[in-house]
Amino acid sequence: MKKLLIKSSIALSFVMLLSACQNEANTQANQTAQTTESTDETSNQEDELTLYIVRHGKTMLNTTDRVQGWSDAVLTPAGEEVVTNAGVGLKDIDFQNAYSSDSGRAIQTADLILDENEQTNEIQVQKDSGLREFNFGTYEGDLNDSMWQDVADEQGVTLEEFQANMDPEVFADSVAKLDKEQMEENNVEEEINWPAEDYETISDRLTNSLDQIVADETQENGSGNVLITSHGLSITALLDTLFDGFEAPADGLDNASVNIIKYKDNDYSLESVNDMSYAEQGEKAQSD
Repeated sequence: MKKLLIKSSIALSFVMLLSACQNEANTQANQTAQTTESTDETSNQEDELTLYIVRHGKTMLNTTDRVQGWSDAVLTPAGEEVVTNAGVGLKDIDFQNAYSSDSGRAIQTADLILDENEQTNEIQVQKDSGLREFNFGTYEGDLNDSMWQDVADEQGVTLEEFQANMDPEVFADSVAKLDKEQMEENNVEEEINWPAEDYETISDRLTNSLDQIVADETQENGSGNVLITSHGLSITALLDTLFDGFEAPADGLDNASVNIIKYKDNDYSLESVNDMSYAEQGEKAQSD
């Protein structure tokens, strides 16, 4: 009888030990699950980027009303001034990184904005050829009126009518078609010059660059603010590609205007277009 009681006591103790171990394991599992869930929620909350996409300042070729795509010119004094004003207006935005078209006017714009920033640590502007302006082929350096008139004629409308209802896709495809015809007419081999780009080529490189920037920034930092400097027609084409129903300003994007896109949960949302308030705030701050 005594041996039986001892065996029963040992068995009961073993069961109680197993139960305690199981409870501890369950508790640890629950804690791990809660921690993982909390981490996931925090990650989802932080996975938001704000992209400040800025058009470059006015250049010497803008001033002389010349076609300026892949060709380049430096900012005018007035161009530098309005970009500096925009930089002052953006001075409290903590940019985690900055990207620019590899054209000099866009790089100069990014540098001037960062020079005024009071929150951003030392960061290097990363150059991306995918953020370039449209390439206009044989029209590069020509008078804008000449190119735009040719496009309007090709579309069978007046210049005023075309500009009032400007569609970036129709415009790019028309320029590409006209450029090809001119090259064939003048027996110019394609290897001699970069041919004008059609809209699909332009929109593909722009969206590929933006998607890569977002992928890199979310992987490295999770969330934050990113500065991107590009060009009037390219920014317009990017917004037109990303957002259904987007309507470009009738006179195009202003120099040093800010366009804000937010990225969250694998989705882009458009916050503002052609915003000159940052430049206006900066101008006011510097005059006070």
